[in-house]
Amino acid sequence: MPLLDALQDIEKSMGRKKIIDKGPRNIDLDILLYERVAMSHERLLIPHPLITERRFVLQPLAELAPHLPVDPGSPWKMVLDYLNELPPLPAGAPESSTLTPLRASVTPLNALRSTRPTQLMAILNVTPDSFSDGGMHFPVSRDELQDTKASDISLASPAPLSSSPASRYMDNLRQTIRHFIKCGATLIDVGGQSTAPGAPQVSVAEEVSRVIPAVSLIRSIPEASHISISVDTYRAAVAEAAVNAGADIVNDVSGGLLDDLMLPTVARLGCTVCLMHMRGTPATMSRLNDYPDGLLPTLAKELRERVGAAQAAGIRRWRIILDPGMGFAKVGDQNLEILRGMPYLREFSGLEGLPWLLGSSRKSFIGKITGVAKPEDRAYGTAATVTAAVQGGADIVRVHDVFQMSHVVKMADAIYRGTDTSSLS
Repeated sequence: MPLLDALQDIEKSMGRKKIIDKGPRNIDLDILLYERVAMSHERLLIPHPLITERRFVLQPLAELAPHLPVDPGSPWKMVLDYLNELPPLPAGAPESSTLTPLRASVTPLNALRSTRPTQLMAILNVTPDSFSDGGMHFPVSRDELQDTKASDISLASPAPLSSSPASRYMDNLRQTIRHFIKCGATLIDVGGQSTAPGAPQVSVAEEVSRVIPAVSLIRSIPEASHISISVDTYRAAVAEAAVNAGADIVNDVSGGLLDDLMLPTVARLGCTVCLMHMRGTPATMSRLNDYPDGLLPTLAKELRERVGAAQAAGIRRWRIILDPGMGFAKVGDQNLEILRGMPYLREFSGLEGLPWLLGSSRKSFIGKITGVAKPEDRAYGTAATVTAAVQGGADIVRVHDVFQMSHVVKMADAIYRGTDTSSLS
C-alpha cells in the first residue's frame, strides 16, 4: 500500500485527472504483480485483473520474464501462455514492443524478436599477456608503466602526447576506442586479467589499476555516449569498482563460481551480468572437457544452474546474458558443436528468452582447422564462426577485428535476420 500511495502521488504531481473511465490520460502507473502475492483490496487488486487481456502489457512482460506465473491460483500458467492465447495481431501491426533504453544493449529487452540486429562487442584487453592481443594497447614498455604511479594514469590534467608513458598509453587507448565506435561497436568489453591457460594471476589492485582508467576514458568520450561498457572479470571487487566508474555489464567467465561475492555484488549494483559456462579455473579448464551425457544438454543444465543462482542472489532475469564459453572447457570440435547447436541452447527449458553472447574470435580451434598459427591472422576463420553465430541466434558477438566483423555481422543479419537494407538501394 505504501508503494500504491507513492505511485498515486507521482500521478497527481504530474497533473493526472480522471475525466473518462479507461480513457486517455497523461500518465498511468499500475502495480501488475507483486512477487507471488494475491491481494484484493478496495484500492488495489493483485494480480491486475486485465493483464491477461492486454497485449501491450503481456508482450514486454514476456520479453522480461516469459515463464513468470501471473495468477498465484494457477501457478502452472505462465506469461507466455497467456500471450499465445491472444488473437493474432491485425495486418500491419508491430510484432513486438519497441522498448528502447538509453543504451539499448545494457538491458536486452528484445531477445525474442527474430529481426533484432546482432550487437557487436569490441574486445579491449588492457593486459600484457592475453592470448591474442596482449600488450597491443601498450605503446610504452611495461617497465615504464610500472614506474608510473597509478594515479597518473587518469583523465585529469592531460599532458602532451610525448610527455609521459601514462599520457601516451591513454592517447593510444582513446584512438582505439574511437576506432571501435566508428566501426560500429555497440559494446566494449574491458579486460585487465588474462584468462588464457597458464596466465599468471595479478592482484585485485593491479587489475583495478588496469581496468578503471579505460572505463573512465570510454565514459569521457562524447561519441561513446551510446556505448555499453562491459568489464571482463571474475572478481567482485573489480566488478564493483568498474560499475562505479561507469561500466554497465559484468562479464564473468566463471558465471559467479570463482568469487562467492560476485552474484550478490551484481544484484546490489543492479547492473547486467553475462554468465559464461566454464569448468574449473583458467589454469585447469582444458582438462575438464569430458561431457559423457552430451555437451549441449550438460552445458545447458549447468548454465541453468548459474541462472538459478543469479536469480537467488537477487539478479533480475532480464539482467542476465548467457555465454556458452567457447574454448573454455571445450576443445576442438566441441566448439563447432556449440555453433551448430545454438537453436537447441536458446530453446532449452529454463533458458528461453535469454540473450546469448558468443566469443569465438581468434580461438585456437579456428587456428587448428585453418592451419593459421598466429591468432591475429585468424580473421577469415573468425568471420565464418561469427556468421554461424548470427544464423544460430546469437544476440552479441565478441570480437577483436571490429572493422572486418562489423561487415560480417551486417551481411549475416541481412541474410538470416532480414534486417533493413533499404538504405543500400
